[in-house]
Amino acid sequence: MKDFDFESLKTTGIRVNYLVVCERKLWLFDRGITMEHGFDAVLIGKLVGEDSYRREPKRELLIDNLINIDIMGTDKIGEVKLSNRLKAADRLQILYYLYYLRQLGVEKKGIINYPAMRRKEEVLLTTEACKEIEKALVRIKEVLSKKRPPEVKRKPYCPKCAYFELCWS
Repeated sequence: MKDFDFESLKTTGIRVNYLVVCERKLWLFDRGITMEHGFDAVLIGKLVGEDSYRREPKRELLIDNLINIDIMGTDKIGEVKLSNRLKAADRLQILYYLYYLRQLGVEKKGIINYPAMRRKEEVLLTTEACKEIEKALVRIKEVLSKKRPPEVKRKPYCPKCAYFELCWS
């Protein structure tokens, strides 16, 4: 995007992920309504993340108190995910990390690790991916500027979401 103001649109990786997963979840999470605490799937995901790839050099690198990279290598960054059920959200999140690092003058490739599935997926920051990130950051700002949460939209993974009862009760 021409004259894209990254500084005013910086956000967290989880917000980028939630944009793809569910805009309502994004809005609620941004308002401090967090349902993940104590939710089994989230706890299992944290355990898998902590337990996997212990030999990697740098783990859990927090940058600018905004992005938390699971694995930082010399030429790559890695995200550890429980499953690829939310593959599009995982991809956009790591693309955002790559984009963010590029703004800091650091070029890397991304790897999404699915240890429970014994799979990895390489992610590269292309020109098209940069445009996708910029559009996503603009959309996040639009969603978060709303006075009310977005309408509930039924998705296949809703029953396994920490926010399910809040949205569907």
